[in-house]
Amino acid sequence: MAVYKIFPEKDAFISSYRSTQNFGRDEILEISNETEITDVTRALIQFPTSQITDVVNNKISGSSFVSYLKLFLANATLPIDYTIFGHPVSQSWVMGLGRSGDEPITTAGCTWISTGTTNWASSGSSFTTSSFTSQSFTYIDSKDINMNLTSITNLWYSGSIQNNGILLKLSSSIENSTTSLLTSFFSMDTHTIYPPQLEFRWNDSFYSTTLTQLTTSDFISVISNNKSEFEENSTYVFRIKARDRYPARAFSTTSVYLNPKALPSTTYWALKDVKTEEIVVDFDTTYTKVSCDNTSNYFKLYMNGLEPERYYQILIKTVLSNGETVVIDDPSNYFKIVR
Repeated sequence: MAVYKIFPEKDAFISSYRSTQNFGRDEILEISNETEITDVTRALIQFPTSQITDVVNNKISGSSFVSYLKLFLANATLPIDYTIFGHPVSQSWVMGLGRSGDEPITTAGCTWISTGTTNWASSGSSFTTSSFTSQSFTYIDSKDINMNLTSITNLWYSGSIQNNGILLKLSSSIENSTTSLLTSFFSMDTHTIYPPQLEFRWNDSFYSTTLTQLTTSDFISVISNNKSEFEENSTYVFRIKARDRYPARAFSTTSVYLNPKALPSTTYWALKDVKTEEIVVDFDTTYTKVSCDNTSNYFKLYMNGLEPERYYQILIKTVLSNGETVVIDDPSNYFKIVR
């Protein structure tokens, strides 16, 4: 298992109606078609090339990976179905310092008609069309963006295309329609725990043990080495010690309660924010698998994607050989990220 997050070095949105105004320091990113004032907005996000290279070379270390662009919805007025497209930007751009409420408006930096250095190729549409990704939404879907960006990330990493970031837009059919669709997402300047993220996921789990595997739900497990506080950007291996709740009696010179057992290979971890109870990293049967050696089960957690001065709780889910699922939601399994 592994999940690693990096954050933008710049982001902004551009508006066809407010075509000369910059929104580089706004707390939100708009992706919309507002028909009442004939306004189309698109978002720009760029992640540091150096950090992408470091993750692939030094964290993933040759393993295959997937990467996802994650944006969190702030507000929306939506139709039943729609699609958001992500296109690599084909030229450099300047974020700028503008906000929606500026009087007079800020024009320095990227706008609909200018990137801050040169004009957009076609009314704010300076992006590649040969490489793109998308995410479609239905009425019942979560409206947060969780867009697979693996192919584009690989192009940036290999140098096949220059990393000028990604442009997010609605489909042309919606941008040119008479139906309003308004979505706004938290930007990197948000004062919440929801800034945009590029999340890398890969499977580095290892399961080889001489420990006896638990087969029933009547067991106790604890995180035995939780230090309670961790510095941001640190990495830590959590150990999960498990045993039968009521061990069978045996003639032994040591307590039967000290006999460790192993949670099965179908065991996964997740993480939630204690205050908001928002799931920060969800259970995933590929990318949050728990490992096991001859000592205990364990998993590695990268703290870089967690907000400092907040508390997080570890959740454990295991699927036993009889098909029974056990979720360990122990409030004592929490820790704090400190600066």
